[in-house]
Amino acid sequence: MRQFTAVVNPAAGSAGGASDLLTLAKLLREAGAELQTRYSRSLDHARELAREAGGQGRVVLAVGGDGIAGGIGGALSGTGAVLGLVPAGRGNDFARALGRTGRAIDAPALAETLLHGEPRTVDTIEVTSAVHPGTSVLGSVYAGVDAVANRYANTSTWLSGAASYYVGGARAVAGWRPVTYRITVDGVEHEERGYTVVAANSGFYGFGRNIAPGALLDDGLLDVVVIRHGPRRLFFSIMNELKSGAHLARPQVRVLRGREVRIEADRAVPYGADGEVDAALPVTVRVQPGALRVLA
Repeated sequence: MRQFTAVVNPAAGSAGGASDLLTLAKLLREAGAELQTRYSRSLDHARELAREAGGQGRVVLAVGGDGIAGGIGGALSGTGAVLGLVPAGRGNDFARALGRTGRAIDAPALAETLLHGEPRTVDTIEVTSAVHPGTSVLGSVYAGVDAVANRYANTSTWLSGAASYYVGGARAVAGWRPVTYRITVDGVEHEERGYTVVAANSGFYGFGRNIAPGALLDDGLLDVVVIRHGPRRLFFSIMNELKSGAHLARPQVRVLRGREVRIEADRAVPYGADGEVDAALPVTVRVQPGALRVLA
């Protein structure tokens, strides 16, 4: 019988996260599994707890949103340890890429997967910059207006869920000045003037926006989506098309694909990874094929 350590983000955006975990814990223990619950003080602390539990051969459950999922998944990348997701945050985009549907957690189905499912092997992303000297994450690295928008959403005290991302996006675009990006993919340089560059392992980010519909978690490649410069109203139209993938037909959207991507810009531009924004370009990202085992 598997042994579990749940690493919980107490500040996760879902009010139902605590009750979801209680229901899930009851089902796991009734089945005979051992479950420890640890509360993280910070993302670094969550990584530390995850490495400790994974080193003991325990399945590590990331309870929260994309920040803690990406932090814990990155900490376990390359270790052989197994990750399980209990999506209790606002976006839950990596869980969505793994096939989760709906906003509520189906505790019985999740318990069955955690107890008896076979781990799936997925790729991770190594992020290298002045702030991140070799940090691993799961979903995507994004630079530009979306990083600014995500920062607004994460610091919002009066909005939650999708509303915080929409309002954050509007604020970011309203104050945005075009940037010239230099994007080097597997040694080939591309220069684009625009709003954002996203290097995606998972297609989803920003509360269910499918920025890279062709991205696969296990193909050993990153999909690099560039949204070029255009009128602000056009950018909002593209944002509305992200749910369906229709944005890919726009001439302002360019998709590249490769294993290693370096993103630079002609001025200071923030970038983020898996919902966390705390650094500025330049950044280099590399795919790490088959580096993580996930119960999904």
